[in-house]
Amino acid sequence: MATAPELLESAPDVLIRPMVETDVGGVVALERASYQFPWSEGIFRDCLRVGYICRVVMSGNRLIGYGVMSVGAGEAHVLNICIDMAYRCQGIGRRLLEYLIDRGAVAGMSEAFLEVRPSNTAAIRLYLSLGFEQVGMRRGYYQAVGGREDAAVLKLALRGRRTRPP
Repeated sequence: MATAPELLESAPDVLIRPMVETDVGGVVALERASYQFPWSEGIFRDCLRVGYICRVVMSGNRLIGYGVMSVGAGEAHVLNICIDMAYRCQGIGRRLLEYLIDRGAVAGMSEAFLEVRPSNTAAIRLYLSLGFEQVGMRRGYYQAVGGREDAAVLKLALRGRRTRPP
């Protein structure tokens, strides 16, 4: 379901809008610039095809971030979230994550989950500040240089959460 773009209060020239097929090239370029083991173009296209909540963050005509979340069986699952290195630590990632969480709550999901590398301390601080709690660990979940890295599993209760309009 497409929703209207949302202007970010702290950065009036930045907005969140639904990802479309023509965004995939830019999303993949940002993914490759941000991660040693990036998702493929096919994965992003599949996420769009199956109807996941896929959003991009734009600054003018420049794609500076994206988020992908699935919803179903009462759960939202944040699968991927990324902000261009030049735009990090400005509240944009927080705003995008809040937007995705709101979409999960509006869709009637009771909980949101995500995985994060324990080495990604900046992301962990963000998630904890939004109320996520660690509920488990997935051993060897992420590909890593020289082997595998565990993933911390985090959960956020969505029931009764106040949401903003889309």
